[in-house]
Amino acid sequence: MFLPKYPDSPTPPPAHPHTVADQMPARRPAPQISVSTGAVAAVLVGGVVLTALLAAVAVTAVSVAVAAVVLRSLLRDQHRR
Repeated sequence: MFLPKYPDSPTPPPAHPHTVADQMPARRPAPQISVSTGAVAAVLVGGVVLTALLAAVAVTAVSVAVAAVVLRSLLRDQHRR
């Protein structure tokens, strides 16, 4: 009673009217970007030089700040006398 009834000769599945080319859009290959070894080396050297300059500026700023605090304390002691 609850069992399904299957047809004796099944019908074939419908054929798709689309072709394979219609299903997927054509993709263009990405352009090749060639980077020379010299360019990579130049970027790396430039990064190292800029980092070294930034570190030098930071060390100089700290040393100037320490010298200013020391000079201020020395001058304040002279004004008290």
